Amino acid sequence: MCYTQSRFKALLSACVLSLIATAGWSQSLTWLGTLPGYNRSYAYGVSADGAVVVGWADNDAEDFRAFRWQNGVMQDLGTLGGNQSGANGVSADGSVVVGWAENAAGDWRAFRWTASDGMEDLGTLGGYYSVASGVSADGAVVVGLAENAAGRSRAFRWTASDGMENLGTLGGVWSEAWGVSADGAVVVGEATNAAGRSRAFRWTASDGMEDLGTLGGLSSWANGVSADGAVVVGLAENAAEDFRAFRWQNGFMQDLGTLGGLSSWANGVSADGAVVVGDARNAAGQWRAFRWTASGGMEDLNTTYASLLTNGSELRGAYAISPDGRYIVGHGWNAATGRLEAFLLDTRCTAHNGDVDSNGCVDDADLLAVLFAFGNTSSNLGRVDVNCDGVVDDADLLQVLFNFGSGC
Repeated sequence: MCYTQSRFKALLSACVLSLIATAGWSQSLTWLGTLPGYNRSYAYGVSADGAVVVGWADNDAEDFRAFRWQNGVMQDLGTLGGNQSGANGVSADGSVVVGWAENAAGDWRAFRWTASDGMEDLGTLGGYYSVASGVSADGAVVVGLAENAAGRSRAFRWTASDGMENLGTLGGVWSEAWGVSADGAVVVGEATNAAGRSRAFRWTASDGMEDLGTLGGLSSWANGVSADGAVVVGLAENAAEDFRAFRWQNGFMQDLGTLGGLSSWANGVSADGAVVVGDARNAAGQWRAFRWTASGGMEDLNTTYASLLTNGSELRGAYAISPDGRYIVGHGWNAATGRLEAFLLDTRCTAHNGDVDSNGCVDDADLLAVLFAFGNTSSNLGRVDVNCDGVVDDADLLQVLFNFGSGC
């Protein structure tokens, strides 16, 4: 059959647009839902492969409950005898969950949960309460905050062999730990100095607590740390007394900016320290989830992944990121259900051999698709961006040509 030039172009355009529209094959947004009976959930931790997410959600009694989500099922992890609990971190393989739970007396206690042993109360430093905030990759080291006998909150590092270790302060009266390196050797958080100001700290057994400074203001907090402990992220006050997300490395604290507003918070960082996530105010003063890289700066995830969001839905805060930077979790507004929900965002563009239409054959259709989209830098290119570098260019075209005919 013979086609006119205009009809051929129309058919080609329809084919290619259909391929571009399938970008969701490799990128996805999953709303995790809630526990039966109420309307909110928040995600604070994700396993290395993105299969397990932890956080807290309201139950039908409107109590906070720690949850572990896997394969579309949100599991209520229970409590230590009280009514409420929350999960803050998870091991790399998803088997160990840490957080806080009420005991029968109504006191918050740090817990470490496994499927075999359930919730283990990690105790305190002589007081009534404790909270577990982070866990090492293998689940063996837990960090958080606990009350001492004097009624002060102190950062702790816990292991099964040594129990709960008090990490001290920066000369003040209290401290809290919020993150730990993959091997459990580096702990980060906040502590008061002799002047009573909160300062971000980085702790190691050999050097103790190091004050990471500020961005020109008086206070700072550290929330996350890279796998090797070299990069720390959090928030710090600037000279204008606004709080800004920071990335600290080699003694230098970098202001990561905002999304057009005055404030931002960094909550998590990838294993190599290259990708930071958090939340920031936009020009309208609204909190929005962000991702930061040195090359791309701070990007609003609502803009980058707009094609994954239904009308009215919003990603409001990003709280954790997988070690490889692929999976981001947090909370937002799910317009479809009309409630605040935890989300799991899979950002990965999966590199492939040039089989753009996934029919098992690298052929003319794949070549034409790449040529049609050539120069496109959309944030959601899918398989047309063969090497996943964010632009359809010569490299993608060469990859298709190199593999032309394979699988056919």
